[in-house]
Amino acid sequence: MARAEPSTVLTALGFSPAVERTYEQVRRQSGQRLEWAAAAVSRTPEQLLAEVAPLVERGIVRFDADNRIHVESPAQALARLIVQLSEAASRSHAELADLASAVPLLVAGAARPAEGEVDEVHPLDGEISTGGNAAMLIAALIRQSKGDLAWLRPDQWRIQREDAMLQVIRDLVAEGRRSRAIYPIRVLQEAPDVIRRRAEAGEQIRVLPDLPTRMFVIGTTHAVLPEPLGFIDEPRTLVRQQGIVEALALLFELYWERADPVLGVGDHVQPDVRRALLRQLANGAHDEQIARQLGLSLRTVRRRVADLMTELGADSRFQAGVEAVRRGWV
Repeated sequence: MARAEPSTVLTALGFSPAVERTYEQVRRQSGQRLEWAAAAVSRTPEQLLAEVAPLVERGIVRFDADNRIHVESPAQALARLIVQLSEAASRSHAELADLASAVPLLVAGAARPAEGEVDEVHPLDGEISTGGNAAMLIAALIRQSKGDLAWLRPDQWRIQREDAMLQVIRDLVAEGRRSRAIYPIRVLQEAPDVIRRRAEAGEQIRVLPDLPTRMFVIGTTHAVLPEPLGFIDEPRTLVRQQGIVEALALLFELYWERADPVLGVGDHVQPDVRRALLRQLANGAHDEQIARQLGLSLRTVRRRVADLMTELGADSRFQAGVEAVRRGWV
């Protein structure tokens, strides 16, 4: 059965029509003591407490020390919930940054057990190398291994080897393997043709505001990283140690879950820039901040904000945020 289209701010936030009716009743009693508010809506205090529990849980209704009920307006509730979502997104980004900073420690050998502390010590399976043709080395590694591919690609589209890698992607997808890649969102402006061709080859693509390093993982058997982390071809670390490869694969999955899908990979990738733009607006970012974060010109940001407001039928950015929430865009 199809879900009913939300028609108000409260239903767009996931509340049932019954809870919304309770909200409208108690909203008129804001500032009253609980027993007076309950009597005004023909409820006992216990009944009213039970009915407003979902609203209390989300912070829309609260009671002070004098047991007076306070009810937020729809605009206040939406603004506060957007701030909460923004803070949660910021915490997630900080957690990812912490995880990324821990990656070098996985292959560092700074702490070694003293003689006699352990029975056996084995070297990690992997090596650091320089030289050679990076594209040919990666292609050979993919062909000689099994498992799906996972890429962090912060800048590789600028390197003159995309055509060679494109054929590798086509071949492995034809074999039934999967290739997933995460790019910084600016690639949609700087190199949309690269995204289009790789998507047409069968690669699944998502975008984040930014990425801290290149990374390439094959299943749970191989991983390739710059040494140190960053945006260089060499020195490079090839890791075959299963536990480390699995940890890097888990790191990729964390990024993948938080990244935005690139859904319209044909001639237009605007919908994905739109979603990222809405998130930046919901975070309270100014046009200049948005331009830097998304890799767009200030003029482009302002034009797209204006286009969004027109598309949403909004007269203000706040109203655009309300309508975007109602439509499920953010």
